[in-house]
Amino acid sequence: MTDTPDITPEPDHEDRSARSGGVSRRRLLGAVGAGAAVAGAAVGAGATALGTRGKSSGPGGSGTSGSGGGQVVAFRGAHQAGIATPSQDRLCFATFDADPAATKDDLADLLKTWTAAAEAMTEGRPVPGDEGDLEAPPDDTGEAVGLAPGNLTITIGYGPGLFDGRFGLAGRRPSALKKLPHLPKDNLDAANSDGDLCVQACADDPQVAFHAVRNLRRLAFGTLVPRWMELGFGRTSSTSPAQATPRNLMGFKDGTRNIDASDETMMGRHVWIGDEEPQRWARGGSYLVSRKIAMRMEEWDRDPLGDQQNVFGRFKSSGAPLTGHAERDTPDFHAKSGGQYVIPADAHIRLAAHENNNGLRILRRGFSYTDGIDAVTGDLLGGLFFIAFMKNPDQFITLQTALGQHDALNEYIQHVGSGVFVTPPGLAAGQDWGGQLFG
Repeated sequence: MTDTPDITPEPDHEDRSARSGGVSRRRLLGAVGAGAAVAGAAVGAGATALGTRGKSSGPGGSGTSGSGGGQVVAFRGAHQAGIATPSQDRLCFATFDADPAATKDDLADLLKTWTAAAEAMTEGRPVPGDEGDLEAPPDDTGEAVGLAPGNLTITIGYGPGLFDGRFGLAGRRPSALKKLPHLPKDNLDAANSDGDLCVQACADDPQVAFHAVRNLRRLAFGTLVPRWMELGFGRTSSTSPAQATPRNLMGFKDGTRNIDASDETMMGRHVWIGDEEPQRWARGGSYLVSRKIAMRMEEWDRDPLGDQQNVFGRFKSSGAPLTGHAERDTPDFHAKSGGQYVIPADAHIRLAAHENNNGLRILRRGFSYTDGIDAVTGDLLGGLFFIAFMKNPDQFITLQTALGQHDALNEYIQHVGSGVFVTPPGLAAGQDWGGQLFG
């Protein structure tokens, strides 16, 4: 595999509104915008079909309903949901580029519309609009009607390219937001990298997550062009001690030592952007780094168990470090046997440990993915879609530089996609993403 030049594909200049049956984006925005004014009211049969739902009112926008059929995560709060929220089981992650013909007003209008649509969908309601207009497409695609909200969270982020001269946002660019440098072992494909905006939709139902991204994409006709998308299953990290540690596609427990997202001190120290950021509007947000990591699963499946355990530095069955007996035992990186470290010098957990990185930590929210079968080799294609949140992307750069140079796991993985985005803070009552971004 050779490095693919990281060049953004030339956007399609064809008018998307003409391809969608002649209905203009302005008409769609007008319909949805009108519905946003009554977003608090029940709309359509879908809301009735979902029944009564409890709603979290946690200050961080990350709580989950305690009622048995609730499955609603609060959309508004100090922080966006989908970061500190207990990790859901499914992911739909999509990125977009701005249409060359889009204006500042177009983008601001769309973000306002997206806010109303996202809030409705996280509450289990259809995208708001005028369902009585038979001459226009439905305001909601409809495939989630009758489904529970599934703890849906919708998290938005902005890439470095959005803060160029196109929309007058250069003066509002967060100080640490820049494209990631080339890192050791990178073999990135531009078709799976970067973007002006990203949307992370997480839910316990894959159809609910996809429905969210599909509707936001539909509303974006004429303003945003889809760039790439990833579907994830089987979360590979836990953000709450109440969750059991999941396993990745290599069969090992993943994210055992992840940050406890309910620990406000740890989140403030490592995840949330603070007063160090000159751009006040970004404080309380975070930086999202995405990495598509392909696993050479056929090679891994032929590797002896003992070598697999040395690669990770953990026992495969229990998840315990090689120096311990239980999963949560603290690894002893000084322990030796026969003159050799019990946890090898190139073991993944040694190189990633905060003890060996001056206390540096990030919040992981990754998922497994599959891309089918290689038509030439017959090998299974899949791996880890890594997502992490941090208060500065330098945290990831530091960790990945060490891992990319020395990690024994590199024999079995390849980083093939990458992105970095600033995720703004949560919204208060009456706020929308457009007003937040443009000030």
